[in-house]
Amino acid sequence: MTSFDTSPTLTVWRALLAVAVVFVMLATTGWSAVRDQQADGPRELALAAWARDRIAGHSLPETNAPAYRLAHFFATLTSGQRFALAGKYPSVVGNLDGAPVTLRYHANRVALRQAAAVEKVRAHDDKLSPDGRDEAQARLDRFRSLLRGERQILAFDPSGKGRAAEVFGDLDRAARVSVVVPGVDTHLLTLERSKRKYAAPVGMAESLYGAERSASPGTRTAVIAWADYTSPAGLGMDAALGGLAADGAIRLNAMVGALPGTSKVSLFCHSYGSVVCGVAAHRAPDRVADIAVAGSPGMRAANAGQLETGARIWATRDGDDWIGDVPHMEFGGIGHGADPVDPAFGARIVSAAGAAGHSGYFEPGTESLDNFAAIGVGAYGSVSCASADSACHSGISGERNG
Repeated sequence: MTSFDTSPTLTVWRALLAVAVVFVMLATTGWSAVRDQQADGPRELALAAWARDRIAGHSLPETNAPAYRLAHFFATLTSGQRFALAGKYPSVVGNLDGAPVTLRYHANRVALRQAAAVEKVRAHDDKLSPDGRDEAQARLDRFRSLLRGERQILAFDPSGKGRAAEVFGDLDRAARVSVVVPGVDTHLLTLERSKRKYAAPVGMAESLYGAERSASPGTRTAVIAWADYTSPAGLGMDAALGGLAADGAIRLNAMVGALPGTSKVSLFCHSYGSVVCGVAAHRAPDRVADIAVAGSPGMRAANAGQLETGARIWATRDGDDWIGDVPHMEFGGIGHGADPVDPAFGARIVSAAGAAGHSGYFEPGTESLDNFAAIGVGAYGSVSCASADSACHSGISGERNG
């Protein structure tokens, strides 16, 4: 259970702590944030070549065209033409909202093999420092891991620290789709972990997919580990500001809007990922039925109403999550607003019993995971409310299973 002390003394203490945090951040990171996601030469060349190319006598569509227009373009091609484009421009097709998802999986396997070949050379390049070679080997290992089996990579960009997204389940046939939006320090090397597996995006999504299938075996579900935005590096100024969240929100809404079919979508947003989801909420596609946040520093809103969305807002936090000690406030653009698990915020507060610390919400056996699974499949009656909110079921007229 989370307690909320609103005494004047604590309010003043939190305000002073917030000022101290800002000064520490400025002293250690400065106002200028380092951007790890720089333009990648090969990808830029591929985009330029795509813009000049033609197929069957017709120009290729602009890559920033609406998803429905891109979907129509691919529908007019033969299978051979689609796969030829994926083979020629894997880094473009593999990240193109509106392209068939199975074609994107194929294109990203091609892109992964190409990226692995580059890192294999770099890992043995004597011109690099030992640290540089070690990083190249780590990236090579990650790319090889993503190539194993029949993994479904929906997005892949190795430039900078890298971005990616992976799908569990059949996205084309799913009636319910869940999207896991992770927080700080998310990049290719932290995409998955062998230790603390369920603290990394892939482990979170895999765990949620298993829990959803157990919760409702008859529901056609899919889960996306969405690490396809540039997240803050550590707890510096970027983590206290909303710039990266705003950029991530645009990418998130574009991805959701381009999903195939008419599936209902639930967003599960952890830590800084909840800032991304909060910023995205007011422009989220109508298919987004639920937004659930865990370990949230705030959603850049004073209350749930300010999110301006028809989606249900759910929130949870474990009692020993350190994020609870961070001041939930906003001043001059710094900070992310009110605490989503404060009853005054207006979210549906659910139990996180069994979750340990800031990164334990997707651990099997926890009530937080069980609650996420129930939300994801639309089994709202199975959600366990937190003791701070005995009415998290209020206003839900029924379940919406697929």
